[in-house]
Amino acid sequence: MMRLSCFCQRLSMDSAFKSPLFHPTTSFSHSQVSFPFFNFQTQYLTLNKPPTILRCSNSSTISSTTNGNNNNMAGLPVKKKRKRYRKQYPGENEGITEEMRFVAMRLRNIKGKKVSSDGVSDSETDTENTPSDQEKEEDSETVKSGENGGDGEAETWSPTMEGFLKYLVDSKFVFNTIERIVDESDDVAYAYFRKTGLERSAGLSKDLEWFSQRDLVVPEPSNPGVSYVNYLEELAEKSAPLFLSHFYNIYFSHIAGGQVIAKQVSDQLLEGTELEFYKWEGDVQESLKEVRKNLNMLGEHWSRDDRNKCLKEAAKSFKFLGQIVRLIIL
Repeated sequence: MMRLSCFCQRLSMDSAFKSPLFHPTTSFSHSQVSFPFFNFQTQYLTLNKPPTILRCSNSSTISSTTNGNNNNMAGLPVKKKRKRYRKQYPGENEGITEEMRFVAMRLRNIKGKKVSSDGVSDSETDTENTPSDQEKEEDSETVKSGENGGDGEAETWSPTMEGFLKYLVDSKFVFNTIERIVDESDDVAYAYFRKTGLERSAGLSKDLEWFSQRDLVVPEPSNPGVSYVNYLEELAEKSAPLFLSHFYNIYFSHIAGGQVIAKQVSDQLLEGTELEFYKWEGDVQESLKEVRKNLNMLGEHWSRDDRNKCLKEAAKSFKFLGQIVRLIIL
């Protein structure tokens, strides 16, 4: 009995070490192949190894990719796309005040001429910030009368005392406004333009008092002055760069063209009397240079879009000032 059990045990062990049994069929599946002994061992080893993922790739894809790389390597080198740089505005390297000066020059010279729009018609420029032809025609008159009183039509002016008083009253209203805004504002940008030496409101107050003592009626501010003051107050709340564009151009226009206007009016109406409006303590050009320096410094931190808008506001400033200057001949 014991011999029989040993024989059976040995037989089972021999069968375990035999090769897998294949059934004689044309095709076979997993169920038709048996691994009597290694089945458990194989599963045990598989559990201790990370899974292996096999992927099949399309031979045509590999072939086309290989051919494409070979073609690129064998062909001409690929040209790099040239970087396109924005065209600079006239005066941009020197600062925003120089850019505004070019705007004034362009507006002066457009009447009767076709002016190239260099610096403001670049494809990178926002067309909303470029003055239209109608605005240029209107502003050209402004610059002629507001900045250069001795050019063109200004030479044929016949000023009246009534009109000149309106001009002085509206000018005082404008200068009072910009000086008050700068002095009272909490915006740090305005702090650079306090007590510049260019202030005009005190001198205008003396001049109007002088006229009233000669039995001349000093009028209330007229529509051009009121309109400009309202616009300046709204602008000061909305944008410091845009307001400062007007601030600078108001003083610049008065210094550049105001002297011519003063001389003409003084000779024809005041028998050569020089008004306080046209007097400054110290060197006025040095004071203007300091204002220009501070504005250029601030302008370095403004975006190109803000600078474009400042140029448009410069043209508006000449337009408003021109309307006030025209009061002289009313």
